[in-house]
Amino acid sequence: MNTSKTFFGHPIGLRTLFLTEMWERMSYYGMRGIMVLFMIAGVSGENPGLTFSKEAANAIYGTYIGLVYFMVVPGGWIADNILGYQKTVLIGAIIITLGHFILAIPLQETFFLGLLFVILGTGLLKGNISTIVGKLYDGNDSQRDSGYTIFYMSINIGSVLGFLICGYLGEKIGWHWGFGAAGIGMAFGAFQFIRYRSLLNGAGSNPSESDPAKRKKSTILLSIAGGAVLLLVVAAFLGKFSINPVTFAESYAYFLVVIAGLYFIYLFLLAGLSASEKKNLVLLFFLFIGAAAFWSGFDQSGGSLTIFAKEHTNLSILGYSFPVSWMNLANPIFVVLFAPIFAGIWTNLAIRNLDPSLPMKFAIGLLLMALSFVLMLYAVDLAMVTQTVGIQWLLLTYLIHTWGELALSPIGLSAFSRYAPKKYAGQMFGLWFMASAIGGVLAGLLGGEASGDGLESMTPIFSFMIKYYLAIAVVLAALAFDISPAKEDSYISATKKDD
Repeated sequence: MNTSKTFFGHPIGLRTLFLTEMWERMSYYGMRGIMVLFMIAGVSGENPGLTFSKEAANAIYGTYIGLVYFMVVPGGWIADNILGYQKTVLIGAIIITLGHFILAIPLQETFFLGLLFVILGTGLLKGNISTIVGKLYDGNDSQRDSGYTIFYMSINIGSVLGFLICGYLGEKIGWHWGFGAAGIGMAFGAFQFIRYRSLLNGAGSNPSESDPAKRKKSTILLSIAGGAVLLLVVAAFLGKFSINPVTFAESYAYFLVVIAGLYFIYLFLLAGLSASEKKNLVLLFFLFIGAAAFWSGFDQSGGSLTIFAKEHTNLSILGYSFPVSWMNLANPIFVVLFAPIFAGIWTNLAIRNLDPSLPMKFAIGLLLMALSFVLMLYAVDLAMVTQTVGIQWLLLTYLIHTWGELALSPIGLSAFSRYAPKKYAGQMFGLWFMASAIGGVLAGLLGGEASGDGLESMTPIFSFMIKYYLAIAVVLAALAFDISPAKEDSYISATKKDD
Protein backbone atom coordinates (compact mmCIF):
# COMPACT_ATOMS: atom_id res chain seq x y z
CA MET A 1 0.00 0.00 0.00
CA ASN A 2 1.28 3.47 -0.84
CA THR A 3 1.32 5.46 2.40
CA SER A 4 1.45 8.92 0.74
CA LYS A 5 -2.14 10.04 1.31
CA THR A 6 -2.41 13.23 -0.68
CA PHE A 7 -5.52 12.60 -2.78
CA PHE A 8 -8.41 13.51 -0.45
CA GLY A 9 -6.61 11.63 2.31
CA HIS A 10 -6.24 8.46 0.21
CA PRO A 11 -3.22 6.79 -1.44
CA ILE A 12 -1.84 9.06 -4.16
CA GLY A 13 -2.23 6.21 -6.65
CA LEU A 14 -6.00 6.76 -6.48
CA ARG A 15 -5.45 10.02 -8.38
CA THR A 16 -3.87 8.11 -11.27
CA LEU A 17 -6.81 5.72 -11.45
CA PHE A 18 -9.38 8.50 -10.97
CA LEU A 19 -8.07 10.49 -13.94
CA THR A 20 -7.69 7.42 -16.14
CA GLU A 21 -11.28 6.38 -15.46
CA MET A 22 -12.52 9.96 -15.90
CA TRP A 23 -10.98 10.31 -19.38
CA GLU A 24 -12.05 6.80 -20.38
CA ARG A 25 -15.66 7.54 -19.41
CA MET A 26 -15.41 10.91 -21.19
CA SER A 27 -14.49 9.10 -24.40
CA TYR A 28 -17.03 6.29 -23.90
CA TYR A 29 -20.07 8.43 -23.14
CA GLY A 30 -19.05 11.21 -25.52
CA MET A 31 -18.94 8.80 -28.45
CA ARG A 32 -22.02 6.92 -27.29
CA GLY A 33 -24.01 10.17 -27.06
CA ILE A 34 -23.65 10.87 -30.80
CA MET A 35 -23.45 7.28 -32.04
CA VAL A 36 -27.08 6.74 -33.08
CA LEU A 37 -27.44 10.31 -34.34
CA PHE A 38 -24.44 9.77 -36.64
CA MET A 39 -25.78 6.47 -37.96
CA ILE A 40 -29.16 7.94 -38.98
CA ALA A 41 -27.91 11.35 -40.17
CA GLY A 42 -27.89 10.44 -43.89
CA VAL A 43 -25.48 11.72 -46.53
CA SER A 44 -27.29 14.97 -47.30
CA GLY A 45 -27.40 18.16 -45.26
CA GLU A 46 -24.76 20.21 -43.50
CA ASN A 47 -23.55 17.38 -41.26
CA PRO A 48 -23.71 14.10 -43.23
CA GLY A 49 -23.29 10.75 -41.53
CA LEU A 50 -24.33 7.18 -42.27
CA THR A 51 -27.59 6.00 -43.78
CA PHE A 52 -28.77 3.25 -41.43
CA SER A 53 -32.42 2.82 -40.61
CA LYS A 54 -33.50 3.56 -37.05
CA GLU A 55 -33.96 -0.15 -36.38
CA ALA A 56 -30.45 -0.99 -37.61
CA ALA A 57 -28.87 1.96 -35.78
CA ASN A 58 -30.50 0.97 -32.48
CA ALA A 59 -29.47 -2.66 -33.00
CA ILE A 60 -25.84 -1.64 -33.57
CA TYR A 61 -26.00 0.64 -30.52
CA GLY A 62 -27.40 -2.15 -28.34
CA THR A 63 -24.94 -4.74 -29.64
CA TYR A 64 -22.09 -2.33 -28.92
CA ILE A 65 -23.20 -1.91 -25.29
CA GLY A 66 -23.69 -5.67 -24.94
CA LEU A 67 -20.24 -6.46 -26.31
CA VAL A 68 -18.55 -3.83 -24.12
CA TYR A 69 -19.95 -5.34 -20.92
CA PHE A 70 -19.45 -8.93 -22.05
CA MET A 71 -15.77 -8.31 -22.86
CA VAL A 72 -15.20 -7.24 -19.25
CA VAL A 73 -15.29 -10.95 -18.35
CA PRO A 74 -12.44 -12.12 -20.64
CA GLY A 75 -10.63 -8.87 -19.85
CA GLY A 76 -10.55 -9.85 -16.19
CA TRP A 77 -9.39 -13.34 -17.10
CA ILE A 78 -6.47 -11.91 -19.11
CA ALA A 79 -5.41 -9.74 -16.18
CA ASP A 80 -5.77 -12.60 -13.70
CA ASN A 81 -3.86 -15.16 -15.70
CA ILE A 82 -1.48 -13.46 -18.13
CA LEU A 83 -0.71 -9.74 -17.94
CA GLY A 84 -1.57 -8.43 -14.50
CA TYR A 85 -4.01 -5.58 -13.92
CA GLN A 86 -1.77 -2.58 -14.58
CA LYS A 87 -0.47 -3.78 -17.93
CA THR A 88 -3.95 -4.86 -19.01
CA VAL A 89 -5.38 -1.42 -18.19
CA LEU A 90 -2.57 0.31 -20.08
CA ILE A 91 -3.02 -1.83 -23.19
CA GLY A 92 -6.78 -1.29 -23.00
CA ALA A 93 -6.33 2.51 -22.81
CA ILE A 94 -4.09 2.52 -25.88
CA ILE A 95 -6.51 0.34 -27.88
CA ILE A 96 -9.46 2.58 -26.92
CA THR A 97 -7.50 5.66 -28.04
CA LEU A 98 -6.76 4.07 -31.41
CA GLY A 99 -10.41 3.06 -31.73
CA HIS A 100 -11.71 6.60 -31.32
CA PHE A 101 -9.19 8.00 -33.79
CA ILE A 102 -10.23 5.31 -36.28
CA LEU A 103 -13.85 6.38 -35.73
CA ALA A 104 -12.79 9.90 -36.70
CA ILE A 105 -12.00 8.69 -40.25
CA PRO A 106 -15.16 9.41 -42.31
CA LEU A 107 -15.81 5.92 -43.73
CA GLN A 108 -18.45 3.32 -42.83
CA GLU A 109 -15.85 0.56 -42.72
CA THR A 110 -13.66 2.48 -40.28
CA PHE A 111 -16.71 3.15 -38.11
CA PHE A 112 -17.14 -0.54 -37.38
CA LEU A 113 -13.40 -1.12 -37.02
CA GLY A 114 -13.23 1.74 -34.53
CA LEU A 115 -16.12 0.27 -32.55
CA LEU A 116 -14.31 -3.07 -32.43
CA PHE A 117 -11.19 -1.41 -31.01
CA VAL A 118 -13.21 0.48 -28.38
CA ILE A 119 -15.04 -2.72 -27.39
CA LEU A 120 -11.82 -4.72 -26.98
CA GLY A 121 -10.01 -1.91 -25.17
CA THR A 122 -12.88 -1.24 -22.78
CA GLY A 123 -13.07 -4.94 -21.97
CA LEU A 124 -9.42 -4.83 -20.93
CA LEU A 125 -9.68 -1.60 -18.93
CA LYS A 126 -13.12 -1.31 -17.35
CA GLY A 127 -13.22 -4.09 -14.76
CA ASN A 128 -9.50 -4.21 -14.05
CA ILE A 129 -9.05 -0.57 -13.13
CA SER A 130 -11.68 -1.04 -10.41
CA THR A 131 -9.72 -4.05 -9.16
CA ILE A 132 -6.55 -1.96 -8.85
CA VAL A 133 -8.44 0.55 -6.69
CA GLY A 134 -9.10 -2.19 -4.16
CA LYS A 135 -5.46 -3.27 -4.21
CA LEU A 136 -4.33 0.19 -3.09
CA TYR A 137 -5.66 -0.64 0.39
CA ASP A 138 -4.80 -3.26 2.97
CA GLY A 139 -7.36 -6.00 3.49
CA ASN A 140 -9.14 -4.36 6.44
CA ASP A 141 -8.55 -0.70 5.56
CA SER A 142 -11.66 1.21 6.56
CA GLN A 143 -10.99 3.77 3.83
CA ARG A 144 -11.66 1.29 1.03
CA ASP A 145 -15.38 2.09 0.67
CA SER A 146 -14.87 5.85 0.63
CA GLY A 147 -12.03 5.36 -1.85
CA TYR A 148 -14.40 3.60 -4.23
CA THR A 149 -16.93 6.39 -3.75
CA ILE A 150 -14.32 8.98 -4.81
CA PHE A 151 -13.26 6.77 -7.72
CA TYR A 152 -16.82 6.35 -8.99
CA MET A 153 -17.31 10.11 -8.99
CA SER A 154 -14.88 10.13 -11.91
CA ILE A 155 -17.54 8.36 -13.97
CA ASN A 156 -20.01 11.19 -13.54
CA ILE A 157 -17.39 13.87 -14.20
CA GLY A 158 -16.16 12.04 -17.29
CA SER A 159 -19.62 11.50 -18.72
CA VAL A 160 -20.49 15.19 -18.30
CA LEU A 161 -17.29 16.20 -20.13
CA GLY A 162 -17.98 13.67 -22.87
CA PHE A 163 -21.55 14.74 -23.54
CA LEU A 164 -20.59 18.43 -23.45
CA ILE A 165 -17.49 18.32 -25.63
CA CYS A 166 -18.08 15.41 -28.01
CA GLY A 167 -21.79 16.18 -28.31
CA TYR A 168 -21.25 19.82 -29.24
CA LEU A 169 -18.41 19.14 -31.70
CA GLY A 170 -20.17 16.16 -33.27
CA GLU A 171 -23.54 17.82 -33.84
CA LYS A 172 -22.52 21.45 -34.43
CA ILE A 173 -19.25 21.06 -36.36
CA GLY A 174 -18.95 17.50 -37.66
CA TRP A 175 -19.48 13.98 -36.35
CA HIS A 176 -15.85 13.01 -36.72
CA TRP A 177 -14.74 16.03 -34.71
CA GLY A 178 -16.75 14.53 -31.87
CA PHE A 179 -15.19 11.09 -32.33
CA GLY A 180 -11.75 12.68 -32.55
CA ALA A 181 -12.35 14.62 -29.32
CA ALA A 182 -13.15 11.31 -27.60
CA GLY A 183 -9.80 10.00 -28.86
CA ILE A 184 -7.95 13.03 -27.52
CA GLY A 185 -9.63 12.60 -24.15
CA MET A 186 -8.62 8.94 -23.96
CA ALA A 187 -5.10 9.88 -25.05
CA PHE A 188 -4.93 12.20 -22.02
CA GLY A 189 -6.01 9.29 -19.84
CA ALA A 190 -3.44 6.90 -21.31
CA PHE A 191 -0.63 9.48 -21.05
CA GLN A 192 -1.24 10.31 -17.42
CA PHE A 193 -1.54 6.58 -16.57
CA ILE A 194 1.88 6.01 -18.12
CA ARG A 195 3.35 9.16 -16.52
CA TYR A 196 2.05 8.47 -13.00
CA ARG A 197 1.82 4.68 -13.01
CA SER A 198 4.68 4.51 -10.51
CA LEU A 199 2.39 6.10 -7.90
CA LEU A 200 0.41 2.85 -7.82
CA ASN A 201 3.37 1.36 -5.96
CA GLY A 202 3.03 -2.03 -7.65
CA ALA A 203 -0.68 -2.50 -6.85
CA GLY A 204 -2.10 -4.98 -9.35
CA SER A 205 1.14 -5.22 -11.30
CA ASN A 206 1.29 -9.02 -11.34
CA PRO A 207 -1.23 -11.64 -12.47
CA SER A 208 -2.86 -13.78 -9.82
CA GLU A 209 -1.77 -17.05 -11.44
CA SER A 210 1.95 -17.62 -10.89
CA ASP A 211 2.38 -21.05 -12.52
CA PRO A 212 4.47 -20.42 -15.71
CA ALA A 213 3.07 -23.51 -17.47
CA LYS A 214 -0.53 -22.40 -16.93
CA ARG A 215 0.34 -18.86 -17.99
CA LYS A 216 1.90 -20.14 -21.22
CA LYS A 217 -1.20 -22.23 -21.95
CA SER A 218 -3.44 -19.22 -21.30
CA THR A 219 -1.32 -17.09 -23.64
CA ILE A 220 -1.67 -19.66 -26.41
CA LEU A 221 -5.45 -19.76 -25.99
CA LEU A 222 -5.59 -15.97 -26.06
CA SER A 223 -3.50 -15.85 -29.24
CA ILE A 224 -5.79 -18.32 -30.97
CA ALA A 225 -8.88 -16.32 -30.00
CA GLY A 226 -7.24 -13.05 -31.11
CA GLY A 227 -6.24 -14.60 -34.43
CA ALA A 228 -9.81 -15.78 -35.05
CA VAL A 229 -11.16 -12.27 -34.39
CA LEU A 230 -8.55 -10.78 -36.75
CA LEU A 231 -9.51 -13.20 -39.54
CA LEU A 232 -13.18 -12.28 -39.17
CA VAL A 233 -12.35 -8.57 -39.36
CA VAL A 234 -10.21 -8.99 -42.46
CA ALA A 235 -12.89 -11.14 -44.12
CA ALA A 236 -15.53 -8.49 -43.40
CA PHE A 237 -13.34 -5.75 -44.90
CA LEU A 238 -12.81 -7.85 -48.02
CA GLY A 239 -16.57 -8.22 -48.40
CA LYS A 240 -16.60 -11.98 -47.85
CA PHE A 241 -19.77 -11.72 -45.78
CA SER A 242 -22.25 -9.12 -44.60
CA ILE A 243 -24.10 -8.89 -41.31
CA ASN A 244 -27.67 -7.74 -40.73
CA PRO A 245 -27.44 -5.63 -37.56
CA VAL A 246 -30.90 -6.56 -36.24
CA THR A 247 -30.42 -10.28 -36.88
CA PHE A 248 -26.99 -10.19 -35.27
CA ALA A 249 -28.34 -8.35 -32.22
CA GLU A 250 -31.15 -10.89 -31.82
CA SER A 251 -28.71 -13.80 -32.11
CA TYR A 252 -26.31 -12.18 -29.66
CA ALA A 253 -29.11 -11.63 -27.15
CA TYR A 254 -30.06 -15.32 -27.37
CA PHE A 255 -26.39 -16.26 -26.96
CA LEU A 256 -26.00 -14.21 -23.79
CA VAL A 257 -29.27 -15.52 -22.31
CA VAL A 258 -28.30 -19.14 -23.05
CA ILE A 259 -24.81 -18.73 -21.58
CA ALA A 260 -26.15 -17.12 -18.42
CA GLY A 261 -28.97 -19.65 -18.09
CA LEU A 262 -26.65 -22.63 -18.53
CA TYR A 263 -24.28 -21.26 -15.92
CA PHE A 264 -27.06 -20.80 -13.39
CA ILE A 265 -28.24 -24.37 -14.09
CA TYR A 266 -24.69 -25.67 -13.70
CA LEU A 267 -24.30 -23.97 -10.35
CA PHE A 268 -27.66 -25.20 -9.09
CA LEU A 269 -27.32 -28.84 -10.18
CA LEU A 270 -23.63 -29.69 -10.53
CA ALA A 271 -21.57 -27.33 -8.36
CA GLY A 272 -22.21 -29.15 -5.07
CA LEU A 273 -23.90 -26.21 -3.36
CA SER A 274 -25.64 -26.52 -0.03
CA ALA A 275 -29.37 -25.99 0.36
CA SER A 276 -28.89 -22.44 1.67
CA GLU A 277 -26.51 -21.62 -1.20
CA LYS A 278 -29.04 -22.88 -3.70
CA LYS A 279 -31.71 -20.70 -2.13
CA ASN A 280 -29.42 -17.69 -2.45
CA LEU A 281 -28.67 -18.64 -6.06
CA VAL A 282 -32.39 -18.55 -6.87
CA LEU A 283 -32.52 -15.04 -5.41
CA LEU A 284 -29.54 -13.97 -7.54
CA PHE A 285 -31.23 -15.42 -10.61
CA PHE A 286 -34.25 -13.17 -10.15
CA LEU A 287 -32.03 -10.18 -9.37
CA PHE A 288 -30.15 -10.94 -12.59
CA ILE A 289 -33.40 -10.84 -14.55
CA GLY A 290 -34.40 -7.61 -12.84
CA ALA A 291 -31.06 -5.96 -13.61
CA ALA A 292 -31.17 -6.97 -17.29
CA ALA A 293 -34.72 -5.63 -17.58
CA PHE A 294 -33.79 -2.37 -15.86
CA TRP A 295 -30.86 -1.64 -18.19
CA SER A 296 -32.99 -2.41 -21.23
CA GLY A 297 -35.01 0.67 -20.31
CA PHE A 298 -32.24 2.82 -18.88
CA ASP A 299 -30.13 2.52 -22.05
CA GLN A 300 -32.97 3.85 -24.18
CA SER A 301 -31.38 7.23 -23.38
CA GLY A 302 -28.90 6.72 -26.21
CA GLY A 303 -31.41 5.12 -28.58
CA SER A 304 -35.16 5.67 -28.87
CA LEU A 305 -35.22 8.57 -26.37
CA THR A 306 -32.40 10.32 -28.23
CA ILE A 307 -34.41 9.98 -31.44
CA PHE A 308 -37.50 11.32 -29.64
CA ALA A 309 -35.42 14.28 -28.45
CA LYS A 310 -34.16 14.91 -31.99
CA GLU A 311 -37.48 14.65 -33.81
CA HIS A 312 -40.20 15.55 -31.30
CA THR A 313 -38.70 17.72 -28.55
CA ASN A 314 -38.16 21.48 -28.53
CA LEU A 315 -34.56 21.80 -27.38
CA SER A 316 -34.43 25.60 -27.48
CA ILE A 317 -33.89 27.59 -24.30
CA LEU A 318 -33.79 31.39 -24.45
CA GLY A 319 -33.38 31.18 -28.20
CA TYR A 320 -30.41 28.77 -28.12
CA SER A 321 -30.94 25.30 -29.57
CA PHE A 322 -28.54 22.98 -27.78
CA PRO A 323 -27.27 19.63 -29.13
CA VAL A 324 -29.54 16.60 -28.83
CA SER A 325 -26.83 14.60 -27.06
CA TRP A 326 -26.76 17.17 -24.23
CA MET A 327 -30.02 15.66 -22.97
CA ASN A 328 -27.80 12.86 -21.63
CA LEU A 329 -26.26 15.35 -19.20
CA ALA A 330 -29.36 15.03 -17.05
CA ASN A 331 -28.46 11.63 -15.62
CA PRO A 332 -24.95 12.31 -14.24
CA ILE A 333 -26.11 15.67 -12.85
CA PHE A 334 -29.10 14.03 -11.16
CA VAL A 335 -26.84 11.27 -9.78
CA VAL A 336 -24.60 13.82 -8.09
CA LEU A 337 -27.61 15.70 -6.69
CA PHE A 338 -29.64 12.76 -5.44
CA ALA A 339 -27.07 10.11 -4.48
CA PRO A 340 -26.48 11.68 -1.03
CA ILE A 341 -30.23 11.92 -0.52
CA PHE A 342 -30.75 8.23 -1.29
CA ALA A 343 -27.82 7.28 0.93
CA GLY A 344 -29.38 9.31 3.73
CA ILE A 345 -32.78 7.68 3.19
CA TRP A 346 -31.34 4.15 3.43
CA THR A 347 -29.29 5.10 6.50
CA ASN A 348 -32.26 6.57 8.35
CA LEU A 349 -34.46 3.60 7.45
CA ALA A 350 -31.77 1.22 8.71
CA ILE A 351 -31.61 3.07 12.05
CA ARG A 352 -35.36 2.41 12.39
CA ASN A 353 -35.01 -1.22 11.22
CA LEU A 354 -37.04 -0.33 8.12
CA ASP A 355 -34.30 -0.60 5.51
CA PRO A 356 -35.74 -2.47 2.49
CA SER A 357 -34.11 -5.76 1.56
CA LEU A 358 -32.08 -6.01 -1.64
CA PRO A 359 -34.92 -7.60 -3.68
CA MET A 360 -37.25 -4.83 -2.55
CA LYS A 361 -34.78 -2.16 -3.66
CA PHE A 362 -34.57 -3.87 -7.04
CA ALA A 363 -38.37 -3.88 -7.17
CA ILE A 364 -38.43 -0.17 -6.36
CA GLY A 365 -35.95 0.48 -9.17
CA LEU A 366 -38.12 -1.41 -11.66
CA LEU A 367 -41.30 0.33 -10.50
CA LEU A 368 -39.61 3.68 -11.06
CA MET A 369 -38.53 2.57 -14.53
CA ALA A 370 -42.13 1.60 -15.29
CA LEU A 371 -43.30 5.00 -14.05
CA SER A 372 -40.84 6.76 -16.37
CA PHE A 373 -42.31 5.04 -19.41
CA VAL A 374 -45.84 5.82 -18.25
CA LEU A 375 -44.71 9.43 -18.39
CA MET A 376 -43.27 8.87 -21.88
CA LEU A 377 -46.61 7.47 -23.07
CA TYR A 378 -48.21 10.81 -22.21
CA ALA A 379 -45.37 12.64 -23.97
CA VAL A 380 -45.84 10.51 -27.10
CA ASP A 381 -49.61 11.10 -27.10
CA LEU A 382 -49.01 14.85 -26.81
CA ALA A 383 -46.41 14.79 -29.60
CA MET A 384 -48.92 13.09 -31.90
CA VAL A 385 -51.11 16.18 -31.54
CA THR A 386 -48.54 18.98 -31.35
CA GLN A 387 -45.60 17.31 -33.22
CA THR A 388 -43.11 18.63 -30.64
CA VAL A 389 -43.21 18.69 -26.84
CA GLY A 390 -41.34 20.62 -24.17
CA ILE A 391 -38.02 19.53 -22.75
CA GLN A 392 -39.58 18.89 -19.33
CA TRP A 393 -40.94 15.51 -20.44
CA LEU A 394 -37.52 14.02 -21.07
CA LEU A 395 -36.01 15.75 -18.04
CA LEU A 396 -38.65 14.19 -15.78
CA THR A 397 -38.14 10.81 -17.46
CA TYR A 398 -34.39 10.95 -16.87
CA LEU A 399 -34.95 12.09 -13.28
CA ILE A 400 -37.07 9.01 -12.59
CA HIS A 401 -34.49 6.84 -14.39
CA THR A 402 -31.85 8.21 -12.02
CA TRP A 403 -33.97 7.48 -8.97
CA GLY A 404 -34.40 3.92 -10.23
CA GLU A 405 -30.68 3.63 -10.83
CA LEU A 406 -29.87 4.80 -7.32
CA ALA A 407 -32.32 2.26 -5.88
CA LEU A 408 -30.97 -0.67 -7.91
CA SER A 409 -27.48 -0.17 -9.31
CA PRO A 410 -25.33 0.71 -6.27
CA ILE A 411 -26.44 -2.38 -4.37
CA GLY A 412 -26.32 -4.82 -7.30
CA LEU A 413 -22.69 -5.83 -6.81
CA SER A 414 -23.28 -5.88 -3.07
CA ALA A 415 -26.08 -8.41 -3.57
CA PHE A 416 -23.94 -10.64 -5.79
CA SER A 417 -21.10 -10.39 -3.28
CA ARG A 418 -23.28 -11.16 -0.25
CA TYR A 419 -25.28 -14.07 -1.65
CA ALA A 420 -22.87 -15.68 -4.16
CA PRO A 421 -21.47 -19.12 -3.34
CA LYS A 422 -18.03 -18.44 -1.87
CA LYS A 423 -16.18 -20.67 -4.34
CA TYR A 424 -17.74 -18.85 -7.30
CA ALA A 425 -17.73 -15.25 -6.09
CA GLY A 426 -15.52 -13.92 -8.90
CA GLN A 427 -17.54 -15.63 -11.60
CA MET A 428 -20.78 -14.25 -10.17
CA PHE A 429 -19.40 -10.72 -10.65
CA GLY A 430 -18.95 -11.66 -14.30
CA LEU A 431 -22.62 -12.62 -14.39
CA TRP A 432 -23.55 -9.20 -13.02
CA PHE A 433 -21.80 -7.57 -15.98
CA MET A 434 -23.54 -10.02 -18.29
CA ALA A 435 -26.89 -8.70 -17.03
CA SER A 436 -25.78 -5.26 -18.22
CA ALA A 437 -24.78 -6.79 -21.55
CA ILE A 438 -28.18 -8.43 -22.04
CA GLY A 439 -29.92 -5.22 -21.01
CA GLY A 440 -27.89 -3.25 -23.55
CA VAL A 441 -28.74 -5.56 -26.43
CA LEU A 442 -32.42 -5.58 -25.47
CA ALA A 443 -32.32 -1.77 -25.29
CA GLY A 444 -31.16 -1.67 -28.90
CA LEU A 445 -33.76 -4.13 -30.13
CA LEU A 446 -36.65 -2.54 -28.23
CA GLY A 447 -35.48 0.95 -29.16
CA GLY A 448 -35.39 0.00 -32.82
CA GLU A 449 -38.94 -1.32 -32.69
CA ALA A 450 -40.09 1.75 -30.77
CA SER A 451 -38.61 4.29 -33.19
CA GLY A 452 -38.93 2.36 -36.44
CA ASP A 453 -42.31 3.81 -37.47
CA GLY A 454 -42.09 7.08 -35.57
CA LEU A 455 -44.47 7.95 -32.77
CA GLU A 456 -46.99 5.25 -33.74
CA SER A 457 -44.55 2.47 -32.86
CA MET A 458 -43.47 3.93 -29.52
CA THR A 459 -46.76 3.47 -27.68
CA PRO A 460 -47.02 -0.35 -28.00
CA ILE A 461 -43.34 -0.92 -27.19
CA PHE A 462 -43.31 1.39 -24.18
CA SER A 463 -46.57 -0.20 -22.97
CA PHE A 464 -45.02 -3.65 -23.26
CA MET A 465 -41.97 -2.51 -21.28
CA ILE A 466 -44.17 -1.13 -18.49
CA LYS A 467 -45.91 -4.49 -18.19
CA TYR A 468 -42.75 -6.55 -17.87
CA TYR A 469 -41.26 -4.11 -15.35
CA LEU A 470 -44.37 -4.46 -13.21
CA ALA A 471 -44.38 -8.26 -13.51
CA ILE A 472 -40.73 -8.63 -12.47
CA ALA A 473 -41.16 -6.07 -9.67
CA VAL A 474 -44.05 -8.09 -8.22
CA VAL A 475 -41.93 -11.27 -8.20
CA LEU A 476 -39.01 -9.49 -6.53
CA ALA A 477 -41.31 -7.89 -3.95
CA ALA A 478 -42.66 -11.35 -3.12
CA LEU A 479 -39.11 -12.66 -2.70
CA ALA A 480 -38.31 -9.73 -0.44
CA PHE A 481 -40.53 -11.17 2.30
CA ASP A 482 -38.15 -14.15 2.54
CA ILE A 483 -35.04 -11.99 2.85
CA SER A 484 -34.12 -10.17 6.04
CA PRO A 485 -33.38 -6.47 5.58
CA ALA A 486 -29.78 -5.75 4.60
CA LYS A 487 -27.72 -4.75 7.62
CA GLU A 488 -24.51 -3.92 5.78
CA ASP A 489 -23.90 -0.35 4.69
CA SER A 490 -21.78 -1.29 1.67
CA TYR A 491 -23.54 1.00 -0.73
CA ILE A 492 -21.70 3.16 -3.21
CA SER A 493 -23.59 6.42 -3.18
CA ALA A 494 -22.25 8.12 -6.29
CA THR A 495 -22.05 5.34 -8.83
CA LYS A 496 -23.33 5.00 -12.44
CA LYS A 497 -24.20 1.40 -13.92
CA ASP A 498 -21.41 1.09 -15.97
CA ASP A 499 -20.57 1.50 -15.57
